[in-house]
Amino acid sequence: MTADAQDYTVFVETAARLHFGLLDLRGDLGRRFGGIGAAAPAPTLLVSATPAATLDVTGDDAERAAGFARRFLAQHRETGQAGGRVHVHRALPPHVGLGSGTQLALAVARALAELYGLSSNAADLARAVGRAQRSAIGTWTFAGGGLVVEGGRRDASYDVAPLLVRLPFPPTWRCVLAVPDAPPAISGAAETAALAQLPPPPERDVAHVARLVLMALLPAVAEGDLATFGRALTDIQRTTGRWFAEVQGGTYAPGASEELVHRMAEWGAAGVGQSSWGPAVYGIVEGEDAARRLAERTRGALDRFGSAGCVHCGPFRNDGARVWRAN
Repeated sequence: MTADAQDYTVFVETAARLHFGLLDLRGDLGRRFGGIGAAAPAPTLLVSATPAATLDVTGDDAERAAGFARRFLAQHRETGQAGGRVHVHRALPPHVGLGSGTQLALAVARALAELYGLSSNAADLARAVGRAQRSAIGTWTFAGGGLVVEGGRRDASYDVAPLLVRLPFPPTWRCVLAVPDAPPAISGAAETAALAQLPPPPERDVAHVARLVLMALLPAVAEGDLATFGRALTDIQRTTGRWFAEVQGGTYAPGASEELVHRMAEWGAAGVGQSSWGPAVYGIVEGEDAARRLAERTRGALDRFGSAGCVHCGPFRNDGARVWRAN
């Protein structure tokens, strides 16, 4: 689609991402970070763009969206495209562990790319708007959903970490996602500083996580073995959570997040954990009935903790961002 199609608006809808854990904070093999994650069932973000001579950005989180739009258009200045009417119909809550910045950046970039016939490759979009500088999980869930594993950044490289594995989740698995009302998690420069002060994790921990991913987590998804998947994921979360305990105050974010992780496990979730720095936490179960029961108990627990927040429930998404055009 080109700017000549003045009657069209491009819409991009994308889901929050869940970060299941990093692979390696040591970096002594030449790559650092790496990660495991998935596209959450909800919430979702919705952006639209229409051709225009100048840039005009409105709606939820408009200031941040405008920054991404300006950066994307600047990267493609040679094409002669300098504007667009961008509207954020629905944004993701920022700094709660759901990858709001990356999803907003990629959605804005994808909408403008579709509008002007530019590359819509997710890695190209991420580079254009300056995302995936540490984790590429959000980039690869935007591109295709499913369970994704990415291979980390090379030392002194600013390229997007490569996608190593993408597997579809079994259709009967359900994710219950809880986002307690809590102060925003660290991000940006504060996150960079926090990571810099952490000691490297023991090599045995890193090896243990890699073995769990390769010999338990991935085969379990391929075979639809939720019990094995859940044990492996919970173990990965405990192990990697300890790497960040010095900064976040424990294996999980203290308060409602930590309490909900333990409660979800007690209430029958096969796998539990915290997404990124939280406060978002999740539990994974089999089937609609089990998911509904766990969601109800989780909502009740939030009320008892005196925390507002929200609970989402549904199947993992096995596809990426949805893009369409309309008059």
